[in-house]
Amino acid sequence: HLHRASLLLPALEAALANFSAGAAGGGVQPVRTVLPVPRHGGYLGVMPAYSAADDALTTKLVTFYEHLKDSSVPSHQATVLLFDPSNGTLKAVLDGSVITAKRTAAVSAIATKLLMPAFAEVLCILGAGVQAYSHYDIFTELFTFKEVRIWNRTKEKALKFASSVSGAVRVCSSAQEAVTGADVIVTVTMATTPILFGAWVKPGAHINAVGASRPDWRELDDELMKNSVLFVDSRDAALTESGDVILSGAEIFAELGEVLKGTKPALPEKTTVFKSLGMAVEDTVAAKFVYDAWSAGN
Repeated sequence: HLHRASLLLPALEAALANFSAGAAGGGVQPVRTVLPVPRHGGYLGVMPAYSAADDALTTKLVTFYEHLKDSSVPSHQATVLLFDPSNGTLKAVLDGSVITAKRTAAVSAIATKLLMPAFAEVLCILGAGVQAYSHYDIFTELFTFKEVRIWNRTKEKALKFASSVSGAVRVCSSAQEAVTGADVIVTVTMATTPILFGAWVKPGAHINAVGASRPDWRELDDELMKNSVLFVDSRDAALTESGDVILSGAEIFAELGEVLKGTKPALPEKTTVFKSLGMAVEDTVAAKFVYDAWSAGN
């Protein structure tokens, strides 16, 4: 039911705008709780949310592990529980990994639609994991790029990506080669120190920074963070969870929901960064979408 993530866009845009409206938007969502698993280098995240607009109640349980020796196991695994908000009954258990991949890419696409330069021709993806595929799918569906480039620390994974997607992709031997001259850049890596540097980035480019979801992890360097206009999904989350934001001291210009509501401008003529941490309410909207589609089919 989520083979085309673009179907989620209207619901996600509404959810982001409602979130940025605060209590008036009818959403309830605390900053996620993250429990370390120190013996194994992993984390368990718990992400509850209620959306009044959708009358939907969910929690997501997500595990993420930094450096797995067994690469057949994904770095992120997730399950979404959907409840009946009227009485608390559990209605469905959903594959949270698919939902996470699709809704994250859809939100990046919303940010890109608002923030990318007017004549964007080159898309660059840094990373070749699950999020690289979901971002490629929705970005090539919604936008027209003349060239798509990919770089990954392990070149074999980048080559596998290029051979398995539907369109032509140029595999680059360095992140700098991939980024130079790109109009839209997506970082979807497990990096803990910067892999994208401001000196490489074309003025006016738009960056979707999706990895580095811990307060001590980075994907972007200080120069890029401080010389770009910074947009986030949630201010509170960014100031608690994002090493790129916290360690650079970069100032947050707006939440994406504020741009969607029209209370803050998009500024596509500037160099822009959208720091995506992913919000529980995005999972809620996506889970409800999947459940409703399944119910209608039954």
